[in-house]
Amino acid sequence: MTDDAAREDPSLEPPEPNAVAAPAGRRLIALLTVAVVVFALDLITKVFAVAKIDPRDPISIIGDTVTLTLVRNPGAAFSMATGMTWVLTIVSIAVVIGVIKIGRTLQSGWWALGLGLVLGGALGNLVDRIFRSPGPLQGHVVDFVSVGWWPVFNVADSAIVCGAILLVALTVFGIDPDGSRAGRTDDEGAAEETEKGAR
Repeated sequence: MTDDAAREDPSLEPPEPNAVAAPAGRRLIALLTVAVVVFALDLITKVFAVAKIDPRDPISIIGDTVTLTLVRNPGAAFSMATGMTWVLTIVSIAVVIGVIKIGRTLQSGWWALGLGLVLGGALGNLVDRIFRSPGPLQGHVVDFVSVGWWPVFNVADSAIVCGAILLVALTVFGIDPDGSRAGRTDDEGAAEETEKGAR
């Protein structure tokens, strides 16, 4: 195709680099915003729990079914792997780095939400493991929400689980991080974009 033809029809010109990067940049901002909100809620509620809840005297919310019970958890979410605190700390750091790396190329809002929940939760518990007793990389995580037979948890745990469930659902339904659907041909994708533009 000649340069003259490209000049006559702007749609034939290659997209500007910023036009391609813009959606990914917005998704990263959305991811980080979700992560910051989750982290802030987790931090605030943990400060409240440590200051107001006596470990020997749980606060009843709904009888004995839902209570605020302060527990120092050396393990992972929902009190799993309690004897591997330092390993979990390293895993958390790896998760944070991995999520941020993936987030730089995201174009799916749903993936940004899921990864943001996971990132915020991972950061919340990671801060506990680094700064709380008994020492760096071995700190015990503050858990305080008890619901029935379910292990005591916190805001970070809830965010990690909800984010993970969302990411699994997106994978099952074939929605990729770039916003496309797995198995869809380029022609189908182009047709969908054309239809969106016509609306």
